[in-house]
Amino acid sequence: MNWESWSAFWNMGGAAFYVWGSYGVTFLAIVAELLLVFRRRRDTLTRLQRLRRAQGGRLAASPDSTD
Repeated sequence: MNWESWSAFWNMGGAAFYVWGSYGVTFLAIVAELLLVFRRRRDTLTRLQRLRRAQGGRLAASPDSTD
């Protein structure tokens, strides 16, 4: 499409609210998903560290340990 000016581009032929609103919602969804992914990763790493510490203590006290 060709627009005669930047204001015509931003107006999108009268559909600016729909077009830019769609971009905004999509952007917010992507940001939210990224935040949730990083949070889940951090929580998973924390749980794995706790599990490793808990199992490490039990394994060291176990008589079957081959260390």
